Amino acid sequence: MNPKTFFSIPLLLLLSTVVHSEEWPQFRGPNSTGVYSSKHELPTTFSDTENVKWAAPLGDGIGCPVVSNGKVFVASMIDEQHVGLHAFDSVTGKTLWTRQWHTPNLIPVHKTNSQCATTPAADSERVYFYFSTLGLMALDADTGEDKWKYEMPTPFFVFRWGPAMSPTLYKDKVVFLQDDDLNPAIVALDKATGKVAWRDDRSDQAVNYSHPVICETPDGDNLVVAGTGMLIGYNPDTGERKWFARVLLRNIKTTPVVDNGVVYISLQSGGIANQWLASADRAETGDSNGKLSKDEMHAIVPSGRVPEAFFKKTFDRGDLNQDGFLEGEELDIAFLHPDNFAGARFDAKEAADEYVLAVRAGGNGDVTKSNLLWKHPTKYTDHIVSPLVSNGRMLLIKGGGIRTAFDTKKGKNIGRQTRIQNTCEYFASPIVGNGKIYVAGENGVIVVLEDSEDYPILSKNDMGDAILATPAIADGMIYIRTRSKLICVGN
Repeated sequence: MNPKTFFSIPLLLLLSTVVHSEEWPQFRGPNSTGVYSSKHELPTTFSDTENVKWAAPLGDGIGCPVVSNGKVFVASMIDEQHVGLHAFDSVTGKTLWTRQWHTPNLIPVHKTNSQCATTPAADSERVYFYFSTLGLMALDADTGEDKWKYEMPTPFFVFRWGPAMSPTLYKDKVVFLQDDDLNPAIVALDKATGKVAWRDDRSDQAVNYSHPVICETPDGDNLVVAGTGMLIGYNPDTGERKWFARVLLRNIKTTPVVDNGVVYISLQSGGIANQWLASADRAETGDSNGKLSKDEMHAIVPSGRVPEAFFKKTFDRGDLNQDGFLEGEELDIAFLHPDNFAGARFDAKEAADEYVLAVRAGGNGDVTKSNLLWKHPTKYTDHIVSPLVSNGRMLLIKGGGIRTAFDTKKGKNIGRQTRIQNTCEYFASPIVGNGKIYVAGENGVIVVLEDSEDYPILSKNDMGDAILATPAIADGMIYIRTRSKLICVGN
C-alpha cells in the first residue's frame, strides 16, 4: 500500500469529525452564555462584502441562527401569512431544506419586533421550532420532516411586544418557557417523542422574556429561571421548584448568565403600574387622569379587545372599591399575583429601577438572604440586552452604545462607563470568542472589542442592514442574521 494513501485515510476521517464538531445549539449558544470556548481564530475585520464566506437572502425576522452538526438553522417570515424554517450547510451556505407553514391572522406587534422573533434549537438529530400560532415542533435535522408537534395556546400580550421566546435544550429534554398575559407556564418535553415530562403553571408571574439556564450545584443541576420578582431554581428532571430568591423586579427581558455555580443578572424594569399608566391612561386614547379603565385597556390592544379571562385575573382583583378604575396601589394588586408582589410599592413618579446582581444557585425554599452574593443599583443596564460574563468581568451594553463592566466577585464597577463609538439602539446581546467580543447594533454595525479590562475597540464592521438578532459562532465562523439575510464571515 502506498504510505501516502495509508496515512490519508485516518487523516480524512479525523478532518471529517473536526470540521463540523462545534455547536451553537440555541439562543446565545451553549447554555445561553454567549461564550465560544474554542481556540479557532475569529475575524476582526469584515463587512457584507469583506471576509464573507457565503450569504443567503431571508424574509423578515429577528430570531438568531443556531449551528449543529454542520448545519445552520434560522427562521423567517416568507410573507405576511407564511413562516419558514431554513437549513443551510454551515461551510458552503448551500440550502439543505426549507419548510413553510401558513400562519394567517397574526396579531400586530411593535414595529421594532417581528412576527418571527423566535430562535430554533438543534442537536444532531432534530431541530426544535416554536411559532406563536403553531406551537412547538420537532423536525428531522437532515430532511426537515415532521417528528412531533406539541399544541400550545396562542400567547396573548396586552402590549404589542409580541411573542419572542425560544426553546432551550437539556440532556434528553427540550424546555419551553412562555410568560404571557394569560397562560404563563414552563414545560419540558421529551426530545424524541414530544411527550410532556413535566409542566409548571407560572400564574404568579407577569410577562417576562427571560430564557431558562442550567446551573450546576452540589445537589445536582438546577434549571434557573428569572421572572417577576423571583429567581427560581427548578429540578430539571421533575419540574419541582427547589428554591427561590426574591431579588428581581416586576418583569425581566434579559437572560441570566451562569458561571461557576453563580447566576449573574442585569435588569431594568419600569414597574407594572407605571407601564400601564404610560401605555394606556396617558396614550392618545386615554384621559391622563392617573386612573386606568377597561376601555383604556381595550384601546391599546392590537386585536381591539382584552379577553375577559385577563380582566378576571387582574382588573377585577385590583379594583378594591369597585368603581371601575384602577389607581394607586390597586394597579400593583391587579397586575401582580397575591403570592408574589415582587417587593412592589406603587409610586407614579418612581423612575425605572436598574440592578446588577449575583446569586449562588442551590438550596431549598427561600434563599433570598443566604444566596444573594451582591446586588448594586446602576444606571447602565439595558432592558433587553443580556450581560456577558468572561474572565471575571460582567459586561453590560446599554442602548446608545454605552459600555459598563463589573467585577464578578463583588460587583465592583471596573473603570468608567464609555461609549463603544456606535450610537444606536441595541437588541442583540454581546458574544465572545478567542479574546474578541462582538457587539451588534441595530444600525447594522458590529463593534469588536478586546476581551480585556479596558475593552479597547479593535474594529467596526458595517453589515449593510439592521441587526436585532444575536450572532452565532462555530468552527471559526460568525453567522450574522440581519433583517433580510444570513451572512457567514470568517478569516
